[in-house]
Amino acid sequence: MTVCFAPCPVVFDLDGTLIDSAPDIHACVNAVLRLHGVRPLTLDQVRGFIGGGVDLLWRRVIGATTLPVEAHRDLVASFMTRYHEATGLTRLYPNVLETLGILADRGYPLGLCTNKPLAPTQAVLEHFGIARLFGAVIGGDSLPQRKPDPAPLRAAFQALGANPDAPRGVYVGDSEFDEECARNAGMPFLLFTRGYRKTPVEQLQHRASFEDFAQLPLLVEEVSALS
Repeated sequence: MTVCFAPCPVVFDLDGTLIDSAPDIHACVNAVLRLHGVRPLTLDQVRGFIGGGVDLLWRRVIGATTLPVEAHRDLVASFMTRYHEATGLTRLYPNVLETLGILADRGYPLGLCTNKPLAPTQAVLEHFGIARLFGAVIGGDSLPQRKPDPAPLRAAFQALGANPDAPRGVYVGDSEFDEECARNAGMPFLLFTRGYRKTPVEQLQHRASFEDFAQLPLLVEEVSALS
């Protein structure tokens, strides 16, 4: 029997790639800090802590404040009660909506692979009315592994119909975690340069970089033609 696989899926990171969620994350962090009588952190500080999931975020927050390490679990729980539906300050990056529509219209299966927990991920997608565009959504708590482990990314591609033995597709992200995850999975990586990256562009392995989502459809076409 012939098995047909989906044409070149495109999987995206979320925070720092499709959305600038740092203001909402910053507000939730500071709400928790206020409860503990701790001086608020700046937006730039919190932005620099984003990328490895909520647990790593709070390890970094604790390291930057007077909070005790043993309070980590309770702080994360308090944060999550606020973070689940924190969308009021989050924004799509320019041209994201239009670009997702173009890729979908051209037949590219679209997915998400993020370290953001699944519930707030789905809340953001519903808030912006784009949930229906994604055939696969893998959150930071969907599997035991998180990026940069390749398992979540591979799961997203498989859910979109990619050949599990030789997956073909493109991963789009903004950070070191995304670059390492794509490299570990052996997938082409497209780097969005306006996100939360801390490493210079030239030090990250990527097939191409872009600063405007209007550039992405052509880059996806070029990469998919070579894969």
